[in-house]
Amino acid sequence: MQSLYRFLTIAGLVLTSMSSFAQHTPTEDDYYKIISVGTPEGILLEVGGVATLPDGRIALATRRGDVWIVENASMDGGNAMFTKFASGLHEALGLTWYKGSLYTAQRGELTKLTDTNGDDIADQYETVYAWPLSGHYHEYSFGPKIASDGSFFVTANVAFGDEEWWRGESRVPYRGWTMKIHPDGTLEPWATGMRSPCGLGMIDGELFYTDNQGDWQGSGGIFHVTKGSFTGHPAGLRWTNLPNSPVKLTTEQLYAKVDPRQVRREGAAVKPENIQDEKNPAFFYQMKESFPETRLPAVWLPHGVLGISNSEIITDDTNGSFGPFAGQVFVGDQGQSKIMRVVLEKVKGEFQGVAFDFRSGFQSGVLRMNWGHDGSMYAGLTNRGWGSAGTMTAGLQRLLWTGETPMEMKTVKAMPDGFEIEFTLPVDKNTAMLVDSYAGRSYIYKYHPVYGSPTTNIQPLNIKGVKVSDDRMKVRVVVDNLRQYHLHEINVSGIRSTSGLPVLHANAYYTLNNIPDGDKLLSTELSTKRKTPVKVATAAVPAKAAASKTIASKVPTYAEIEPLLVKNTCTACHQTSKRQVGPAFNDIAKRKYSNDRIVQLIYNPEPKNWPEHETPMAPMPQVPKDEALKIAGWINSLRAAAP
Repeated sequence: MQSLYRFLTIAGLVLTSMSSFAQHTPTEDDYYKIISVGTPEGILLEVGGVATLPDGRIALATRRGDVWIVENASMDGGNAMFTKFASGLHEALGLTWYKGSLYTAQRGELTKLTDTNGDDIADQYETVYAWPLSGHYHEYSFGPKIASDGSFFVTANVAFGDEEWWRGESRVPYRGWTMKIHPDGTLEPWATGMRSPCGLGMIDGELFYTDNQGDWQGSGGIFHVTKGSFTGHPAGLRWTNLPNSPVKLTTEQLYAKVDPRQVRREGAAVKPENIQDEKNPAFFYQMKESFPETRLPAVWLPHGVLGISNSEIITDDTNGSFGPFAGQVFVGDQGQSKIMRVVLEKVKGEFQGVAFDFRSGFQSGVLRMNWGHDGSMYAGLTNRGWGSAGTMTAGLQRLLWTGETPMEMKTVKAMPDGFEIEFTLPVDKNTAMLVDSYAGRSYIYKYHPVYGSPTTNIQPLNIKGVKVSDDRMKVRVVVDNLRQYHLHEINVSGIRSTSGLPVLHANAYYTLNNIPDGDKLLSTELSTKRKTPVKVATAAVPAKAAASKTIASKVPTYAEIEPLLVKNTCTACHQTSKRQVGPAFNDIAKRKYSNDRIVQLIYNPEPKNWPEHETPMAPMPQVPKDEALKIAGWINSLRAAAP
């Protein structure tokens, strides 16, 4: 009966989406529908964990300490039934079903919950392992995920300083660590360098996790965690002197290579700020050259573009029930209330890969995801304390494939001389053979104690030519300025499918930790055609500076300013009149900053000005000065328009 319902639902969605294609350019909603699961009155879910039970029911752990069993979650119309399975937990931020019990990471312990008499209520609460707490609010614990040997992986957030409120600290073991907990209740410290390791995932038996932008983390990213790894944040190095630590790197050794900038002035600690036009900034890959235990991100998730608070990692194991991305990885984001798509590959023994945008528009922050038996994805949502895009504070939603294949980059693979892009549908050869259908740039993030990093060392991709495969499903893009360790952004907005569809998400973000060996394409194999001729660089026009001042002094409309807000990722955290992750532009306007002062705060934010927002703003010196002035002028125009 359920399969019949699913068939009718998908058939209806497909017919609706097919008819809509003739009327408008397809959107995410035409391919993947977000369906809300009705919650009974009086229940605020604030989901911290999602697990699928063997019988297809969905289990939810909440930040408020409850575990719910949801029946009929896949049926529309508010027919879901909620049963409270457990309560009294301390901020459960993960949930896993394993051998007849549910396991969850509370703030201070890994707990096993068992229903021994079949009444859907846990009557056994067992502590598998308890770890110490200092009592700091930020000491969240996440997990568990099941290792191949039946052990449990759990990660632990750092705390923050009292005076140095911006600096992550590990006040007790094992904050800032990944812990492997064996079924007999013994702890095996596994790795350190974690700052806010909210999202865990097992991919082909290997442990990965997501970390969020912050001090020592230039942007969000996905890390592959092997025993003894160091992934960047120094707080946990405090405990590497313990006899069972698999990491031997010490705080003193790291700080001898990179300045922690613990400066005092007039008796007070000075918060480190981004140094604009820094001549020799430190980069994380340089730590690897000195400390082999250093584990670089397998995939960077550019801050403000592919999320701001990256969360759960899950692999599509639905065998095609969720669309053309079987075997690929999906990553949630709490702040932007969306989901990204990632494809990993191993080059020279290390993981690296590509990330794409996938589906936005969830009603609250996507913290946890899991697969239903019907092939749909369940997203557990919350924004409490953190803020997020969306209209609600919490909830449970399903993501359902309509059956229609979107025109997308299915994957991007590194090649010795560039990249190979595979599409989900055949490309139109006329557009695919044009070199200027492709564009891009490469850049890297600083490794410093500042909150986040601007994109640095930015360089346009020099695309020399392309080669379209005979079946028109793949394109080799030859780039002659590949840079190891850099993030390579590739844009294919000029490409169309054979039926004329544009690529739904036209940007790919490839983290090139290693350039593969192998044969390069011959120049005779490449198409070098262009739609527009290459412009020859000319001398700068003297009047340019004056023109910039004129443009900056004119107050733009929202329609004019929106492209700049999107391009510079301002809309990732700010809206015009609604508080989101950051303050509303209207509220900034009320501060009566001058335009120059707003530009200064874009380049070097001062989070102390907005203590009610938990997530500090990262420095954005990469925003061009003329664009920053336009944005500042528009913000200040809101003050005059408010009445």
